Amino acid sequence: MALSRQLKTDLTGYLFITPNLLGFLAFTLLPVLFSLFISFTDWDYTQGFNSMVWNNGRNYLEIWKDKWFTDSLRNTFVYSFTTVPLTIFLALILAVLVDKSRKGQGALRFMFLIPYISNVVAVSIVWVMMYAKFGPFTRLMQMFGWTVPPQWLADYNWAMPALILMTIWGGLGYAILIYSAAIQTLPQDLYEAAEIDGAGSISRFFAITVPMLSPTTFFLIVTYFITSFQVFAQIQIMTRGGPGTSTNVLVYYIYTTAFSFYRMGYAAAISWVLFAILLVITIVQLKGQKKWVNY
Repeated sequence: MALSRQLKTDLTGYLFITPNLLGFLAFTLLPVLFSLFISFTDWDYTQGFNSMVWNNGRNYLEIWKDKWFTDSLRNTFVYSFTTVPLTIFLALILAVLVDKSRKGQGALRFMFLIPYISNVVAVSIVWVMMYAKFGPFTRLMQMFGWTVPPQWLADYNWAMPALILMTIWGGLGYAILIYSAAIQTLPQDLYEAAEIDGAGSISRFFAITVPMLSPTTFFLIVTYFITSFQVFAQIQIMTRGGPGTSTNVLVYYIYTTAFSFYRMGYAAAISWVLFAILLVITIVQLKGQKKWVNY
């Protein structure tokens, strides 16, 4: 029986996407479902599958009594709700200043983007050296009159602010690039009309630039929040969650629980709690996008 032309076209299309579907099934969907299953078990994976014991979801109850988990959750929120607003605020200001500069806009954008595109491991190592006792950052603080600066990454109270500062520095470039692209699409006639009416540069910024860039700001807020909740490399390289639990975040705690304490089921339960948090953020994003489209 001869195949119709449309059926041949459909089969060809399915053959092209089959490798991708198989890869998604093998490396994404099945592992996700398996992690959901083992989150209801006690399992030391070094002892093989025979050591897996069903615990009826006890992991999800235990985590809320776990100080390491609650501290990690708190640190994750502190880290996210500090880095994201500051990064976006500074990026907006710098993007507007770069847009107003007459020369070297491309060079300035590239300079800001370099930290973002640089390898996070290399950047983290550089900042570890900067935060050292005789490092450049410590010396700079002493030049400004801080006689005895703290041992940044070794101080319980200063380790998280030190990480936040490095993250803001590294994340500015992408946000500046996105804002710069959005600013160039804004209608100039609105600025000209406002200037004719006597509005100053600051008034134009708050009355025109900020409202018209709100969809871009919303997009950056959501994407940066999701990224900040998944922070790992900086913690692993710079502090390993210390001192104490001061910089321990959810993703790093999942990693140590699974690969240091071999509690794979417990780590999977924590990862699903993190998934639930990110799902809420994603739902907010979808609702926000619909709002902006309707607007």
